[in-house]
Amino acid sequence: MMLCVIVLLCSLFTITQQTVPPAKCLCELSSSEKAFPFDKLKTVQDSASLCNKNITPEKTFDLESLLLGLDRRLPELEKDVEMLEKENDGELYGALSLHVIENELAEIKQLLDKLNSTALAHLDLSADATLQLVDVKGDMQELEEFDTMQVVKSQQANQRLKRDLDQCRNGLHPTPKPTLSPEGTCPHGRFLNISGPRVFTAGEYPGSYMYGAWGRDPKPEAGKESWHWLVLMTSSNRHSNYIRQYSSLSSLIAGVSVPGNVQIHPNNPTTNTIQGPNVVLYGGALYYNCYNTDAVCQFNLTTKSIIRLELPKGTRYNSKGNFCHLEECYPYTDLDLATDESGIWVIYTTTQNFGNLVLSKVKLDQQLKLSQTWYTSVYKQSVTNTFMACGILYATRYVDKTVEEIFYSFDTSTGKENFNIGIFINKMSPNILSLNYSPVDQMLHAYSDSKLVSYKLLFEKTHDTYTYMQ
Repeated sequence: MMLCVIVLLCSLFTITQQTVPPAKCLCELSSSEKAFPFDKLKTVQDSASLCNKNITPEKTFDLESLLLGLDRRLPELEKDVEMLEKENDGELYGALSLHVIENELAEIKQLLDKLNSTALAHLDLSADATLQLVDVKGDMQELEEFDTMQVVKSQQANQRLKRDLDQCRNGLHPTPKPTLSPEGTCPHGRFLNISGPRVFTAGEYPGSYMYGAWGRDPKPEAGKESWHWLVLMTSSNRHSNYIRQYSSLSSLIAGVSVPGNVQIHPNNPTTNTIQGPNVVLYGGALYYNCYNTDAVCQFNLTTKSIIRLELPKGTRYNSKGNFCHLEECYPYTDLDLATDESGIWVIYTTTQNFGNLVLSKVKLDQQLKLSQTWYTSVYKQSVTNTFMACGILYATRYVDKTVEEIFYSFDTSTGKENFNIGIFINKMSPNILSLNYSPVDQMLHAYSDSKLVSYKLLFEKTHDTYTYMQ
């Protein structure tokens, strides 16, 4: 009887537990922080996209093309007028010459009208963009108030620390006292800016060779003053065994190489052939990184002889000290050869200098030597390319697919570095694989994803003429 009562009580307790509804828990979340203004962020993004859409390298290229056309036509007109003044017979010859000059003036007037309308359109675009950027800057400053974790401030602090670290590293390797005389200062004045593309061509082999280099010989042989050269990496984008020559810029653009190839060796690659795209031609000889070694080769195009220059112990080679940006590195760009008004330079890295750029002047003799070396505090793998102009080393970095920045300089006559050059190159293709400065005409020749592009360096003494033409 007692057992039955206990069982009944247990059953009753179980039924009671099942029928009682569970307790409900309600929570209220209150935040003292302001709601993030996503609509304002969207407005800023739209404004930035509109600026990128409206301001493109092609628009700058249009203006530069008009300026280049005017630059070439005015000297021709001047020559024709001088010829008319000297040889005018007052009859048929004079009438024909006047008719030619009249046509030239009409074409120049058309160019000027188009140039004026293009310049006015660019001024309106610049004014609109300036107003948009002011608004965007104000909106971004307001949005920074929502950065409660101070991410932006931390990034700015990191940038300051990096700059201080670069300056500290420079103290580890004091720059040798400059031995160059004051004539090392640039005869063209200070480097101020760079033009848009002056030459843009796919060349003789459109899209076939992604890596290469091209340019002019700063010290050409007699009769070859207008010649241009081209070196293509024909084996795995890394190696080459010949240089191709063209009798003029027009021949290069048209893809007509009358001189043809000058071969270093029948095999590619092999001992003393070319490794990497950073090559230069100077005084009828090609200078490049010798295959599979930390050395520079000089290949004489006339005698076909080769002289080697061994670089200091610890020099990085075989793709261990490349030019790079965040997305990729350019293979076998350990050594960069450069020319300027004073001769030939080699830019490289060593283990002793912690991967920072090292610059050496090449002394031309029966045996190649390094005459002087400078140590910089810019890290090689943060650089995409280098070139020399008037004894000053310039380094570039990748900004995006359409823009490259000349951000750094090292003056060999003073030993001073500048990390804030801020000169931008409008690219016609995402990657610039080599840069060669020509002191003959102050042009910068770029090999960009199989395309050949050139830019005019604007110096202090040439800038006045360029400004007047604008």
